[in-house]
Amino acid sequence: MSKENNFKEKFKIALISTERAISGDYYKENKKIKKNLNYFEIDSLNSREEFVKYRAESDSRALLKKFSNDSVFKSNYPKNSACKSLYEFSEKIRCELLGSEMLKGTKMNFLENYEKTLSKIKIEHIKNKEDVKIAEAFEIYLLKNFLNIKLNKECEKILSFWQNDFEIAFDNYIQFLKDNLQNQKKYNSKISEILKDMDLFDSNEETQNNNEDQDNENGSENKQENQEKKTDHDESSQEAGEENQGIDTEYDFTEHQLEENLVDTDSEKENSENLIQKIKSDFSDLEYKVYTTEFDEVAKAENLENLGEILKLRKNLDQQLVSFQDLITKLANKLQRQLLASQKRAWEFDLEEGLLDTSKLTRIIIDPYSSLSFKKEKDYEFKDTVVTLLIDNSGSMRGRPITIAAICADILSRTLERCSVKVEILGFTTKNWKGGQSREYWNKNSKPKSPGRLNDLRHIIYKSADTQWRLSKNNLGLMLKEGLLKENIDGEAINWAFNRLKKRKEERKILMVISDGAPVDDSTLSVNSGDFLEKHLKKTVKYIENKSDIEILAIGIGHDVSRYYSKAIKITDVQELGDVMIEQLSGLFINKKKLN
Repeated sequence: MSKENNFKEKFKIALISTERAISGDYYKENKKIKKNLNYFEIDSLNSREEFVKYRAESDSRALLKKFSNDSVFKSNYPKNSACKSLYEFSEKIRCELLGSEMLKGTKMNFLENYEKTLSKIKIEHIKNKEDVKIAEAFEIYLLKNFLNIKLNKECEKILSFWQNDFEIAFDNYIQFLKDNLQNQKKYNSKISEILKDMDLFDSNEETQNNNEDQDNENGSENKQENQEKKTDHDESSQEAGEENQGIDTEYDFTEHQLEENLVDTDSEKENSENLIQKIKSDFSDLEYKVYTTEFDEVAKAENLENLGEILKLRKNLDQQLVSFQDLITKLANKLQRQLLASQKRAWEFDLEEGLLDTSKLTRIIIDPYSSLSFKKEKDYEFKDTVVTLLIDNSGSMRGRPITIAAICADILSRTLERCSVKVEILGFTTKNWKGGQSREYWNKNSKPKSPGRLNDLRHIIYKSADTQWRLSKNNLGLMLKEGLLKENIDGEAINWAFNRLKKRKEERKILMVISDGAPVDDSTLSVNSGDFLEKHLKKTVKYIENKSDIEILAIGIGHDVSRYYSKAIKITDVQELGDVMIEQLSGLFINKKKLN
């Protein structure tokens, strides 16, 4: 292990020890305690800012576990999905305030981290109230009024759009909330009541909320069933943890990793699909097994990182876009011309109403008693279409390939939106290297042979089809985040994207996969046959190609993926990706015949 990695590991262990100390002994005799610490990856420690960030996040997790009662929290949970993130943040602030009163060092960590985060917020894209997310303004409002954070000009401007609304709703209750920080029931109940009474959400985030409802449709149907399974699993895992407690520090850490997601208290899970349900399509590969889906997740990109970091990553992507500006303009205009040209137009003449047909005015001059002639344009619109871009977020895509993929997704999303074609941008990876919590669970159960897929999936929604590009553009920068890109299990990701497309009402559905080769997950392949993931990928693609009306094509970066997809293009230089994506899409739109 390198010195840098050794230092990171020691720092991580120190944070874990601190979390345990603040939150109390994790292994309680009462097996019903299920508030789990949310463990993390440490990407870099090159500055004081990064040290403070990890310390603050660690302290916040510990204080939530110490002061937040899960049943009380859930009993007051808002029904309006737009209120949920505000309610969750208010509970986070309550716990952090209590911790700040108890520990001065913790208070300093919070203040410094929030000030750094707020200092990175940029407002170039903010012109009016519609450009400001309520959740972002609400966080700033609470930080100002509860933690007494001094706001910079950017934050003051963001808050100014919502200041009056928040003052009307909250100002009379600020003191009540502060007086009841230690009474979670009163605090949560009042916050929920205030949010319910605020008539602000439907108009401002209608598009996003409609999309969230659609994303959550299947997850909510199975929530009760999944929760019962999670409870059983949680208790068995807790028992196993108690039997093996205290062997060594490293083992303790993996024990905590195992318990990370046993209960659905995390806001990401509340607001996303309950991933990786059993396949609801007609396709079923009986030979393909999954050891456990307990630790899988579908995550919205905006929930994987804080706003400041997302804006920083988007800025990085914008800087990369500068060198491609001429190419972007050329390709976008080319695709737009081809799409618009495919919309056939014709006119109906000699109508009694419509637009005046000026070509017939000479008749009126010759014979004033002739009636006026009108015309109407017939518009045979381009077939109602939705495109899903499914992007491989594996470690081998790191660097130039993932940057180009993000840039091209950005270009296509903007261009197709202008042509009334909806675009969904998805990514797929795993939460961990080396199997993560799934493998730990397998180890605890005596390592049964041929367990099937043995890693924690992470499927990411960067942009849903019903969300406008301007509302999701920041999310695309997340692809550049260090530490996000890990393993790639293509078959299940394609099936996930396919099932999302199946629910769409558009007449024409296109799935474009961008990958750099074969599916790879060391944990899975080490305990199954070497072609286990490849065989499932081939069967999944074959089913979509032959048994569905969804058109699927793939672009292989540096690798020939034609052995998986009948419609496949290989590019040797990532510089070609943008041109190839647009060529293939425009070809599909103009000619409905399948590619050879």
